Amino acid sequence: MADAVVQIFLERLLITLTEQTGYVNEFRDQFERLQSELQFMQSFLADADRLKRKRNSQTLRTFMAELRELIYEAEDILADCHLQSRDEDQLSNGWLTFLYPPNISFRYQTGKRLREINDKITYIKQNVASFLNVPLFTRTDTMDARNDQMSRWSCPVYDHTLVVGLEGDTRKIKDWLFEAEEGILAIGVVGMGGLGKTTIAQKVFNDREIENWFERRMWVSVSQTFTEEQIMRSMLRNLGDASAGDDRGELLRKINQYLLGKRYLIVMDDVWGEDLAWWRRIYEGLPKGKGSSIIITTRNGKVSQKMGVKKARMHFPKFLSEDDSWLLFRKIAFAATEGECQHPSLEGVGKEIVEKCKGLPLAIKAVGGMMLYKPPTYNEWRRTADNFRDELAENDDSVMASLQLSYDELPPYLKSCFLSFSVYPEDCVIRKEQLVYWWIGEGFVPQRNGRSSIEAGEDCFSGLTNRCLVEVVDKAYNKMISTCKIHDMVRDLVIRVAEEDAFSKPNGLNCRHLGVTSDVESKQLISNLKLRALMSTTKTAEVNNIASNLATKFSECRYLRVLDISRSIFELPLKGLLSQTGSLQHLSYLCLSNTHPLIHLPPSLKKLKNLQILDVSYCQNLKMLPSYVQSFIQLRALDVTHCGSLQYLPKGFGKLLNLEVLLGFRPARSSQPEGCRISELKNLTRLRKLGLQLTCGDEIEEDALVNLRELQFLSISCFDSHGSDLVAKIDELYPPEQLDELSLNFYPGKTSPVWLNPASLPMLRYLSVCSGNLSKMHDSFWGENNTVWKIEALLFESLSDLGIEWTRLQGVMPSLHIVNASWCPELDSFPIEDVGFRGGVWIKEEHSR
Repeated sequence: MADAVVQIFLERLLITLTEQTGYVNEFRDQFERLQSELQFMQSFLADADRLKRKRNSQTLRTFMAELRELIYEAEDILADCHLQSRDEDQLSNGWLTFLYPPNISFRYQTGKRLREINDKITYIKQNVASFLNVPLFTRTDTMDARNDQMSRWSCPVYDHTLVVGLEGDTRKIKDWLFEAEEGILAIGVVGMGGLGKTTIAQKVFNDREIENWFERRMWVSVSQTFTEEQIMRSMLRNLGDASAGDDRGELLRKINQYLLGKRYLIVMDDVWGEDLAWWRRIYEGLPKGKGSSIIITTRNGKVSQKMGVKKARMHFPKFLSEDDSWLLFRKIAFAATEGECQHPSLEGVGKEIVEKCKGLPLAIKAVGGMMLYKPPTYNEWRRTADNFRDELAENDDSVMASLQLSYDELPPYLKSCFLSFSVYPEDCVIRKEQLVYWWIGEGFVPQRNGRSSIEAGEDCFSGLTNRCLVEVVDKAYNKMISTCKIHDMVRDLVIRVAEEDAFSKPNGLNCRHLGVTSDVESKQLISNLKLRALMSTTKTAEVNNIASNLATKFSECRYLRVLDISRSIFELPLKGLLSQTGSLQHLSYLCLSNTHPLIHLPPSLKKLKNLQILDVSYCQNLKMLPSYVQSFIQLRALDVTHCGSLQYLPKGFGKLLNLEVLLGFRPARSSQPEGCRISELKNLTRLRKLGLQLTCGDEIEEDALVNLRELQFLSISCFDSHGSDLVAKIDELYPPEQLDELSLNFYPGKTSPVWLNPASLPMLRYLSVCSGNLSKMHDSFWGENNTVWKIEALLFESLSDLGIEWTRLQGVMPSLHIVNASWCPELDSFPIEDVGFRGGVWIKEEHSR
């Protein structure tokens, strides 16, 4: 992690030195010396091969740990210099300077400490150079070479559902399921980690035939630290029941009622312990018969036997064959050329790498994702193959060796992003936005050339998913990833490295990143000046119950950059807690989503001048955002979606010129002068994502969106709309022509907006229309003079009156690959199930009538 810490700090320092900030200028000589020393260190740390050979050296570990701590301290000093400069600027006029003289103590202590840090880093540099046998006078500028990787495959380039060589496994288990009759059929999928047990179970679980065969399906991830109650709650969530407040007996009765008389399938994924009393109690409460079945995946054959699996229904996945191994590798490593190796010199070394994976899918995917980012040169591939051989010499486990190598080969900024997964519990499903906002808030995301920070953060996420280090859980209709998780073997690696580098620790003590759950203890927070991020890591549909004595400790972590307390209930009034949060002046990301009961933001939060991301979504009781929000000039993202009591946003939002994401924007009416009118959006020229909540025509002003030349995503929701002029006014709300994705929700008109046509939106690739009164598309929708859409994915949902001819739609959308239509009974000419390729168009259709 030392190389990641060095790069992040150097980038921040380089930016700061160009800004001529008061206190930074005062210590410029020390900061420039620090910059020079770290650039030398960066050259040493870039020599990945040399470092890997020395990885287990306690001497090198000690040097790197000390270097990391010094850089973190220097980063805190730099942040304090910013705050001191800003405070003195505010006091620089008139008599205030006399009342508040310059902070002499701060200047003395800061100068002294910077000199000490520089001296120590010089000492470390000399010792590391000697230890690695590198001459001190050599220095290479590696930053540009590393940064080039940011632009390589910055979006998903292959299908994350890709499965190779498991067709026979899934067919075998499906046949068993269809044969089930009396009782409950138990099927076991048993094998070592990384062999594809969960993948096989997922393939069966999501199969269209299986989906039609079973009336109820439940997927339960059984972690090593589960409780019986958690298992039952997970089953009920699969059945659409939140099950809040019920005891174990009531939970089991509910499960029985939902399943009674139904044919159901339960997958118990990744069961570990042999103490299965919890399972026997649940099993006794399940209704029997009608061909119901249970699939258990486990590494331990005894576990499946104790859970009722007979030997005849126990499946042991085999290692992938040589051909299937090479095919899986090619599909990932050469994804940009559709799985074809176009460099003959690479095939031999590629097969050598694959052979070392021993037919284990997880290992093959990890090295395949790593090679996707390698230049297609023989020398680079040869170097990687040799490193893999060295890893296997130290660790004969090909999965862990491939994962370790994948981590070692990550660019520095992605190492920090990857280690952030260490704070989440096992099998936790994680929202992509939470990760991206965390990375931005803490400065993990490289900032260059005025590039959008949100876009750069999403590129970091793609960098991990493309390397197969992160698993995709849910995607939207347009294939954009919304949630993810990590394999338990990947998690083992993440936790080990994070603990070694004090990124996070299982006990949460004396570390810089901590997950917030109901089990967090106050001792993990008391006087922890190191803490940089507190993240809500509760699992989906669960909430944190935070005790008063714990909540008050948040504000003592003075260098906190990231505070996410979403999905939390507090014993003390939330207003009091947030008043103390105003003292966290380094805070960049504040997430209060789904906290209860949030009614107002206190005045003290006005001090958070470094705030870049504010998320108050799903706060149904929030009545108003304070006017001081307009002073958050660093703000990049604001989310106020699903805030039912919020009438409008305060006037002055047009001042937030750095805003890239604005979701849930409720414009004020002309009779509400204290509110923000939609015309203020014209100033927000950096907006990439905009979500509008419209209820009446008086909220809309003509041409309010045309200046938003960076806008990629636009959502318009008319939930709870009223007034006869809204539809006509929406017709005047022309989106910018470069729009990439459009979402219309609860649209009140019978006919689509006049601007929804291929001439006005020539770059549109994704369109979703959900709920509302839409019955037909405007004539302009069908194009003029042979104009056609570039739309690739289309979603129609809950549109009871919409009637469109499938053949006509195909004609005007020749690039269409995905159609998802549900609860649209008048779309009777649409295909009803997967039909594969038809006229070059792939239809994934979920049609209900």
